[in-house]
Amino acid sequence: MTSHKAGTPEEWLAARLDLLRAEKELTRRSDELARQRQELPWVRIDKDYRFDTDQGPASLADLFRGRSQLLVYHFMFGPDYSTGCPACSAIADGFSGFAVHLANHDVMLWAVSRAPLRKLQGYKQRMGWSFPWASSFGSDFNGDFDVSLTEEQERAGAFTYNFGDSPIWSPPEDARGPFDAWAATTGTDWATYTRERPGMSAFTLEEGVVYRTYSAYSRGLDGLWGMYQWLDRAPRGRNEARDAGDPLNWFRRHDEYGSE
Repeated sequence: MTSHKAGTPEEWLAARLDLLRAEKELTRRSDELARQRQELPWVRIDKDYRFDTDQGPASLADLFRGRSQLLVYHFMFGPDYSTGCPACSAIADGFSGFAVHLANHDVMLWAVSRAPLRKLQGYKQRMGWSFPWASSFGSDFNGDFDVSLTEEQERAGAFTYNFGDSPIWSPPEDARGPFDAWAATTGTDWATYTRERPGMSAFTLEEGVVYRTYSAYSRGLDGLWGMYQWLDRAPRGRNEARDAGDPLNWFRRHDEYGSE
């Protein structure tokens, strides 16, 4: 017998109509937020960022590939990682499918990480992805966009992230086990793993000049995570508490389920 509240079809419909009104309000608010994003002032990018790509060295402007808009997902894959972050991997599982649709709307989608290109290529092949992925190894790009920090910043105990001061992610000593296990999935320890941070940034190219138009971090990325959008509509939602003590049982890379 379920412990969840049960009801008649009429009671369900009445509750669903109440929820529908709230969902419509959220949709209207989301439309307004999208408009506000598009009205943000643009910031000219004058630094000559360099990237390694499958086609060779590239500038930020080169990543547009003939389009006027560029979306970059800052994928957590540092130089010392052996594999990409599992959470970023779950987000990126959707990229290959909709990249072609974005390109048809004058938008180029890339992932960018600090790991050397050969590591990205190997992991991309393992995951079966086709979206473009550039290495910013040796560039200031990740640091300038607040998605990587140095060991000096880590020792200082603070870092700029999500447009404010962010403490270093350091779990209590008696609760480190799950965090160390999560970091180990990338071949690193917790300190090395957390020198990378997730985010996304948007750019536009006009008359040969690149402008930054938008960036988002942390929970601002939820809307890009297709798995979450489906789970939010499932009966038990994201169900994160189920495996709070063992995040590796929560979700994994798509080729790791049932691998025991």
